[in-house]
Amino acid sequence: MGKAAGQEQTNGQGGAAVRRRHVFYIPGYDPIHPRRYRELYRSESAAQAKISGYEIAQRPKQAGGPYGWHVTAKIDGGEVETDVEVLVWSDIVRDSMAASIPATYLQLVRTAWIYFSTGALLRLMRLRKGPVIAALYPVGMLLLQLLLAVLAGGLSGYGIASLTEWGMGLISGPEDAALAGAAVFLVAIFGVGSSVLRWFKARDGKLFAYYLMHDYAYSAASRGANPPKLEARMGEFGRMIRCVLEQNAVDEVLLVGHSSGAHVGVSVLADLLREGLPEARPALGFLSLGQVVPMVSFLPRAERLRGDLQYLSASPEIAWIDVSAPGDGCAFALCDPVAVSGVAPKGKRWPLVVSAAFTQTLSPARWKALRWRFFRLHFQYLCAFDQPGDYDYFKITAGPITLAERYKGRQPSKSRIEAATSGYTSVSAP
Repeated sequence: MGKAAGQEQTNGQGGAAVRRRHVFYIPGYDPIHPRRYRELYRSESAAQAKISGYEIAQRPKQAGGPYGWHVTAKIDGGEVETDVEVLVWSDIVRDSMAASIPATYLQLVRTAWIYFSTGALLRLMRLRKGPVIAALYPVGMLLLQLLLAVLAGGLSGYGIASLTEWGMGLISGPEDAALAGAAVFLVAIFGVGSSVLRWFKARDGKLFAYYLMHDYAYSAASRGANPPKLEARMGEFGRMIRCVLEQNAVDEVLLVGHSSGAHVGVSVLADLLREGLPEARPALGFLSLGQVVPMVSFLPRAERLRGDLQYLSASPEIAWIDVSAPGDGCAFALCDPVAVSGVAPKGKRWPLVVSAAFTQTLSPARWKALRWRFFRLHFQYLCAFDQPGDYDYFKITAGPITLAERYKGRQPSKSRIEAATSGYTSVSAP
C-alpha cells in the first residue's frame, strides 16, 4: 500500500486514495489522561457523521504501544481504516505543575519578567491580543487571589487581635497585651490568608489560573529552549513515527499537533526529515491546530524551534496545513508561525494557513453558546461543526484522501499575518 518517495512528490504526496492511515496526535500542555481524547473523538465524530451524512465507528486499539484507538469510516465513497495514537507527554506536564503555592507565585514573577524584559510580550501583542490576554489572565487572577487572601487575613487578624489585646489588657497590662495582639494578628493573617489561597487553588479546575501559569512558565523557564525531559520524549515520538513509515503498511501517516503540541510536532518532524525518510513510504502530513508557536519562538533561546520551523517550511517531503480561527482567543489565529518568527527561507512552501472560520462553520445558535467559552473554543478544531466548510477533522483523519490532496490548490487565508515580528531570529545549527 505504501508509495515510493518519487511517486509521493509527483502525485500529491502519495495521491488521493487512502484505505489505511496512521494518525499520531500530540496534545497541548495537558495533564489529563489521554482517554479524554478518545472519548472526545468518539462523541464528536458521531455528531459530525450525523450532520455530514457519512459513517464512522470507533473501537479499542488492539496492538501495543502508545494510547490509542481504531477507526473505521465510510466517507465520500471510500472505506478507510485508521489507527490513532496519542503521543503522551501528560506525565511531564503533571510533574511541571507540582509546584507549591509560593513556588507558583515565584513562577509568576519570573515568567512575567522574562516576557517583559526580552520584549517578547509587546511583540506578541502586535500579532494577536487574544492569546496575550490569555497569558496575562493567570497573572491578574493570581494577584487578585493574593490580594483577597491578604485582605481576608488582615480583617480576621485585626478582629482576633483586638479581642486578644482587650483580654490580655485585663490580665497583664497594656504592654503585654500589645505584644500578644501583634503576635495573634500575624498568626491569623498567615493562617487565614493561606487557607484562602488553598481554597482558590482547589477550585482551579474552573478558574485555570494555576494551570495557565504553569503552562506559560514551562517554556519561559528555559527562555524557549526545550526542557531535557521533553527533548528526550520528542526523540521517542520520532522513533515511533519512523517505525510506521518504515513498515510502509499504510497509505498516509498524519501527525496532528494541537496548541503547544504544534511546536512539539514541528521539531519532531524536522528531526525525522534531517535523518532522512525511507525511499518507499506512505504520504506524510502535518496538521497543526490552534497553534501558539510564537509564545515560544519569540523567546531568546528558542534557536532549536526557529531552526526547525525554517527547515520544515521548505521541505518537499511533507504537506503542512495550519488551521486556526480568529474566534479562538487562545491561539495565534492565522499567524504564519514561520513568517512571524522571522525565519522564512527562500523557497518557503509551508505551512498553508487556513481558517476554520468559526462564525461561518458554526450556526448562529451554536456560536452564541460557545462565544465566551474560550477554552472550549480552543478545542473546537477536534469537534463537530454544524455548518462544516472545507475543514472537517474527521474527514482529514478518517477520510479517503491524503491531507496534501485535500488541500491541493487551496489558497491561504487572505487575512493571514506574515509580517516578521520576533525580536530573536537566530537558529541553531542542524
